[in-house]
Amino acid sequence: MKRFMLSAASALALVPGAVAAQETAAVSYIHAGRLLDRPGEAPRGPSTIIVRDGKVAEVRDGLVVPEAGATLVDLKDSFVLPGLIDMHVHLLGIGGDPLRARLEALTSEDEDDVLYGAGNARTTLRAGFTTVRDLGGTARSIRALRDAIARGDVEGPTIVNAGEPISVTGGHGDPLNGLSATIAHAVEPEVVNTCDGADDCRRAVRRQVGRGAQVIKFMATGGVLSNVSGGLGRAMMPEEMKAVIDTAHALGRKVAAHSHAKEGTAAAVEAGVDTIDHGTFLDDATVRLMKARGTWLVPTMIAPVTALQQARAGLLPPATIPKAEEAGAAARESHRRAIAAGVRIAFGTDSGVSKHGENAKEFALMVDAGMTPAQAIKAATADAAEALGRSEIGRIAPGMAADMIAVDGDPLADVRELENVDFVMKAGKVVRRD
Repeated sequence: MKRFMLSAASALALVPGAVAAQETAAVSYIHAGRLLDRPGEAPRGPSTIIVRDGKVAEVRDGLVVPEAGATLVDLKDSFVLPGLIDMHVHLLGIGGDPLRARLEALTSEDEDDVLYGAGNARTTLRAGFTTVRDLGGTARSIRALRDAIARGDVEGPTIVNAGEPISVTGGHGDPLNGLSATIAHAVEPEVVNTCDGADDCRRAVRRQVGRGAQVIKFMATGGVLSNVSGGLGRAMMPEEMKAVIDTAHALGRKVAAHSHAKEGTAAAVEAGVDTIDHGTFLDDATVRLMKARGTWLVPTMIAPVTALQQARAGLLPPATIPKAEEAGAAARESHRRAIAAGVRIAFGTDSGVSKHGENAKEFALMVDAGMTPAQAIKAATADAAEALGRSEIGRIAPGMAADMIAVDGDPLADVRELENVDFVMKAGKVVRRD
């Protein structure tokens, strides 16, 4: 950022150590050169955002003189917009390095994964993502990380967590896949996320909720990175999907379906799923169904690109390589088809497959697939908030959480500006300033 200045409306700015105290002040005045307060609408010119106790109190035109004792955040040379939301991440463990993750799997503990997760969370927040939906990790571990961040003990984005994804036995998400008999025997008593039949799938959902899941994810189809050669076709039966979704909804949880094959996607949409994540093979009929039902698509466009690179570099097990090739070839055209048809899109990356902190690289892929920069930004702010069911984020307006970022250039002209965030505020606290 060309210039960033944090000062008090009094001479306290000259006192050693005063800046640290000001960052936690109850009242801040943020001077924005341009402000995208309501994504999807035109940006405002010079504006002042007044933050009180972690929430936006007012948004005024012009650069307003701060009240006595308030902190001034000078972003008048910058473009300010709401904090970004990633609807599909995996924070726990080693991210973006599958070979290292496999090598360390036998010598690491859940505690190690949580501490890796804390580092990943910090990296993600400082990249401008103030809220994430974590869609796969040890239930108790991600709940602990979520709560530590909420308490302020750990720096990271607000987490909406799923715990372990619900999977049929042998499906994508079964932790026993590919393990030797000796290791599988030791792991099997701990497996609680697999299910077979509708009643068993209801149990699996309730178990994840009991372990702290705020959203439920299930595996409608096979997956690229699971160490089985079962392909990417439908894995879960329609009655099992409906049992998962109905049980989750009854417990007040939204539901995400990991889905590649169109048969799995169509069945999940028919059963009432809230989001389709990946949507790698979409034909016109499936797209029409998603649009008619208002189902959100979370494309995770960077994931097949990354997986394909990893496969060709020999970093993935042999069983995953043909699946990576197949998904990489189909995903871009499927996403283009959905965007052109007007399917609702929410931003997501599957970070953990790709590197944490590089989430914003997804924006350029979304634009390449047919979205405008404005649409892509809305997908990562107001639309993602709607898909999450969180009305307090996604915009900069009175009563909303004071989550916002700033960049030097205009992301509505060049969406890659979001790959270089210079300023991050979460809940009224400055966590990054360059």
